[in-house]
Amino acid sequence: MAQSPRKLFEEVGTGTRAPTPQGGMIETRSGGGARGWIRAWLAVLFVMVMVMIAVGGATRLTDSGLSITEWKPVTGALPPTSQDDWQRAFDLYQQSPQYRLMNSEMTLQGFKSIYWWEWGHRQLGRAIGLVWALGFFGFLAARKIPAGWTGRLFALGVLGGLQGAIGWWMVASGLTGDMTSVASYRLATHLGLAFAILGSIAWFFLSLGRPEAALLQARRQREAKLYGMATGLLHLAFLQVLLGALVAGIDAGRAFPTWPSMNGEFFPSDAFYLPQADGSNAPAWRAFFESAGLTQFIHRMVAYLLVVFGLVVWNRGRRSPHAQTRGAFHAMAVMLAVQVALGIMTAVHAAPLGLGLAHQVGAVILFTLILRARHAAQYPHVQSLRGAR
Repeated sequence: MAQSPRKLFEEVGTGTRAPTPQGGMIETRSGGGARGWIRAWLAVLFVMVMVMIAVGGATRLTDSGLSITEWKPVTGALPPTSQDDWQRAFDLYQQSPQYRLMNSEMTLQGFKSIYWWEWGHRQLGRAIGLVWALGFFGFLAARKIPAGWTGRLFALGVLGGLQGAIGWWMVASGLTGDMTSVASYRLATHLGLAFAILGSIAWFFLSLGRPEAALLQARRQREAKLYGMATGLLHLAFLQVLLGALVAGIDAGRAFPTWPSMNGEFFPSDAFYLPQADGSNAPAWRAFFESAGLTQFIHRMVAYLLVVFGLVVWNRGRRSPHAQTRGAFHAMAVMLAVQVALGIMTAVHAAPLGLGLAHQVGAVILFTLILRARHAAQYPHVQSLRGAR
């Protein structure tokens, strides 16, 4: 039977309704996942890695990193529980160059104090690995990971495993020959990877704070020039972290307790003086890793460069049309000033444990705030006209 034609003045609603447009189609297709729970998990990992970096700094400043001379990722989680166990661990330490050349008068009781720092550092690493594994595989089994995020979250675990191997590679460098501490370049590699992991966690945390559709829309408003400048500043800050590790690796922070001069000189006169056992001077390139004067001089000069460039980037960021972006760059600038003050105080007081740790934690906070400002430039929170009044 032929359908009668629709009347010209037929009331709206008497016919078949057109489908209602659905918002957020990109987010629906990509799979929202448990973004809030994953962010909470990432926040826990971030805090744990931050504490791990601080404990690692304390381990270095107290010369505790070589107290455990074996790498036992599983069975090493249990500390000595009897007097015989403690004596065995002490006997192994007594075979190390650090004991023979620096701590030959150390007692078992003194050994315990440095042992606990290193054991705690390694235990934190195991705990971080466990938290990552429980979270990742739990979300994976529950199918709650947003589309496109499985590989990125899995990469965090891979980097964590690599960090453990690099940690032992670092420790092993101080167990042979005449080494009384770990190789500074290996320490820099270890700390640099820790900051890379921390930065990745922070970036993922920020990105998961908004749906994919909102991120795509925000990126259309990105401030490309400001983002590029913040990226350059982040890389410079990362370089400064590596230089700080070189300084800490050879205790160079305690060699020049003056500022702005270095024991009365702008450039240390003995910066390239590295005498060897045969009386000759070591090759000049080694001074960049082993000379207290040269490593601290470079660290100071890069710090000045970081301050100047940081102020240039802040001046650009404070003119952003987006309020949250401006706030992110203001916070970065404040922390930059705090870190400068901490660095000077650490230097003039010859890097005591408290100030040394504060300076290292300050580096973590500054690095994170630079990354946060960079994220705000890439994905700005566009302010509504009503909010701008």
